[in-house]
Amino acid sequence: MEIKTAINKAKHLLKVNNIKSPGLDSELLMSKVLKKNRNYILLNANKNLKKKNLNNFTNLIKDRSRGKPIAYLTEKKEFWDHEFKIKEGVLIPRPDTEIIVEQVLNITQNKSKLRILDIGTGSGCIILSILKERKNYKGVGIDISKKCIDMCKINTFKLNLTNRVKFFKSDVDNFKDAKYDLIISNPPYINQFDLRCLEKDVYNFEPKSSLDGGIDGLSEIRKVINKSSELIKINGKLVLEIAFDQKFRVKKLLKDRGFYINKVLKDLANNDRCIVSTKI
Repeated sequence: MEIKTAINKAKHLLKVNNIKSPGLDSELLMSKVLKKNRNYILLNANKNLKKKNLNNFTNLIKDRSRGKPIAYLTEKKEFWDHEFKIKEGVLIPRPDTEIIVEQVLNITQNKSKLRILDIGTGSGCIILSILKERKNYKGVGIDISKKCIDMCKINTFKLNLTNRVKFFKSDVDNFKDAKYDLIISNPPYINQFDLRCLEKDVYNFEPKSSLDGGIDGLSEIRKVINKSSELIKINGKLVLEIAFDQKFRVKKLLKDRGFYINKVLKDLANNDRCIVSTKI
């Protein structure tokens, strides 16, 4: 079967299963199978596929048609200026989370050396993106998932940052360390009632531990704020991702633990998404 024929059949299957970008996804999965970029696919559309490659492609398309995220199938995801290794069991980085990186870079322009803690680090995409931009900063990332810690170490090696960051499998409540200049976190913040309303790509495949914020969506955020108040230096910054409807409740939690609210930032859809605060 020719490449273009296989892709057209794949596009049809994905389309009837309500996959949002059937053409792009088909090309990306063909690229993975052939280990070539999309330009090669387009320029060699008339070439015949080997049976092994066709079978692999067919299986990937079947998985995608069931809603399995493209990032898990290709085992990679672009974030900030880098490509991160991703596997099932690790939260897929979102463009909205780049707000944290952007804000950290903005508020640390005049800081030559900082020690950063990333709580619930996932793939390590936030802290590693920051460290890649700030050559004299050092960091620590923690996560309760061994899969996440293993993935962080792979991504750290890929970005040549092994001498500037360490990762630990730990719950935030049990983490003890020296004080940090800056703490960042994208904690689980979706309340349990809204979890089932998520798109099937997310609900059926991404780790619930990275999404479930408890009954009110704030159980993990509370833990992050409470522990951060102990781990952060006076005048240190806490940069926190939140749900679109949590601004006022999170601001109160922060104030109750001795944080001054610097600003609340909106995401690409103009929803409240990130709070920057200072320990006073």
